[in-house]
Amino acid sequence: MAQMLPEIFQSFNSLRVLIIGDVMLDSYIWGAVDRISPEAPVPIVNVKKRDVRLGGAANVALNIQALGATPFMVALYGDDDAGKRLQQIVKDQKLSSEGLVVSVTRPTTVKTRIIASSQHVVRVDDESDKPSTSEEEDELWKRIETLLPSCHAVIFEDYDKGVISTGLIRKTVTLAKQLGKPTIVDPKKRNFVAYEQVTLFKPNLKEMREGLKVELEAGNQVQLEAAIKILKDKLQVEGVMATLSEHGVYIDFQNEKIKLPAHAREIADVSGAGDTVVSIAALCVALKLAPKQIAALSNLGGGLVCQHVGVVPIDKAELLAEAERIGI
Repeated sequence: MAQMLPEIFQSFNSLRVLIIGDVMLDSYIWGAVDRISPEAPVPIVNVKKRDVRLGGAANVALNIQALGATPFMVALYGDDDAGKRLQQIVKDQKLSSEGLVVSVTRPTTVKTRIIASSQHVVRVDDESDKPSTSEEEDELWKRIETLLPSCHAVIFEDYDKGVISTGLIRKTVTLAKQLGKPTIVDPKKRNFVAYEQVTLFKPNLKEMREGLKVELEAGNQVQLEAAIKILKDKLQVEGVMATLSEHGVYIDFQNEKIKLPAHAREIADVSGAGDTVVSIAALCVALKLAPKQIAALSNLGGGLVCQHVGVVPIDKAELLAEAERIGI
């Protein structure tokens, strides 16, 4: 299997992926703490530098691009300064903006993280999670209808900010099935049970607990398999790949059920790991790889990005080298 990896990674370069979901900016304030505020028992962060990166569905696009494929985002952003900044970064990163729709009813989502000495101190979110208007949804659907036919896979990157609706999910999944394109989902609570008949559903433990309202302990295999059976029966999805944090990943897809352990690593930051996992999984599903290889490469990639502070896309060369080293 290891001998096939270079060929698989080369094949990523020919793929086009449609990403539907919530784009945002990840803003970072990096500094140091050497005293406590006299005004309240909180640290004073002496700012050293600031950084703004693409986040949410836009970070999935960066991961897809980093893996060699071509991403297309369908999403809303606000008619504000943050929206202008997002558009500029999209342009600077050489990403397509043809699926992006400007909204006059909502702000651009910005998550500001304050980090001192590699420690995450606090996060401040500037956002709206209200549903998109009917006019906005119509515009999103026009972009999907135009872009989906030329893509090899569809990712729903749902951060519960209101961009993805039940109606949009149903229309997109129906069109994708008609065209024979796989659909891969990174869900959140609001639309959890709306993703019927998708190809691969990728929840984490928290999302499964909240979405199915079930007892689910990280290391309990019996509970996990029972929850996934409920999920498959309820949504009629083809497969489920559950990410289990330090317990690894479990995939139930194409009549195979496989649990893989996490790789021991120095974890610096788990932010964005799910974006990397769903990106790798989507490309692997598009190439019709075996379930074990889909899970193994996705699991490995998610672990690799956790070694970095802040949200960063996967390094393709590092992923290939590590996958060959451990014999995926």
